[in-house]
Amino acid sequence: MSTQALRIIFAGTPEFAAQHLQALLDSEHQVVAVYSQPDRPAGRGRKLTASPVKQLADAHNVEVQQPLSLKAPAAQAKLADYQADIMVVVAYGLLLPEAVLQTPRLGCINVHASLLPRWRGAAPIQRALLAGDKTTGVTIMQMAAGLDTGPMLLKRSITIDEADTSASLHDRLATSGRAGLLEALQQIEVLRAEQQDDSQACYATKLSKAEGVIDWHTSAQAINRQVRGLNPWPVAYTDYGEQRLRIWSTVVLTDTNMSAQPGSILGYSKQGINVACGQGQLLITQLQWPGGKTITGPQLKNLQSKLPVGSQLGC
Repeated sequence: MSTQALRIIFAGTPEFAAQHLQALLDSEHQVVAVYSQPDRPAGRGRKLTASPVKQLADAHNVEVQQPLSLKAPAAQAKLADYQADIMVVVAYGLLLPEAVLQTPRLGCINVHASLLPRWRGAAPIQRALLAGDKTTGVTIMQMAAGLDTGPMLLKRSITIDEADTSASLHDRLATSGRAGLLEALQQIEVLRAEQQDDSQACYATKLSKAEGVIDWHTSAQAINRQVRGLNPWPVAYTDYGEQRLRIWSTVVLTDTNMSAQPGSILGYSKQGINVACGQGQLLITQLQWPGGKTITGPQLKNLQSKLPVGSQLGC
């Protein structure tokens, strides 16, 4: 088992990646440079904002590079100048050219938030929830040409809880990924890589806002997975007349003898709003009226004048 401190280039952009960078900064290893996506407009004012990874690197006085691409010879030469032992990539957002993959002494490794080869691609956490997967995890892989196709060095599995949202699962996977990354680096020169079985691969395509619309003719289980998988973005929603209601949290009801038109509001309780689905019934426990705050549990009864029993959602 290796105990040698490594010179590391880190490449990543969102909060998930920043948590892994923090683990490296707290370790015996030396982060010699950080690569992140260029600053993007964010917020209502559309002000240029640094990524979470860049903000963390700046706070620790680590040099940051933000190239639009790593294909240019000058960008590749700059990366080589750092003389890194290894490059750690976590949700960077750019494919690395072959020349970059071969530059560090130990190559480039990636922390991916799924049990590869399942859910290669941009949104593995959300797709696992939307598909109703019971387990997921993180994979540390040696990077190769292609999208998440490299040989696997280490896997850590976790169980998906019935109440998990993309936000909660993100946090649990980040914790698992940090530990897995440090374990892999500790053993990097002796780990045996396992090739992925491409026949078992599926792709986690990027989310779109259009996926948020609820079709009440589908099952309560499917809608519940949609609500959980799209929380906190883009958030599942349903229309009621000209109002767009954002649905933040739901529970599948087990005692559902009553049948009604899908989307019909069947009643109110201390827990929320009971809605008929194509199969079964769903309890809305957190809802956001346009322009308002999220309303939870007992407070939802205050909507009865706006959403009376018998009214129809999704139209």
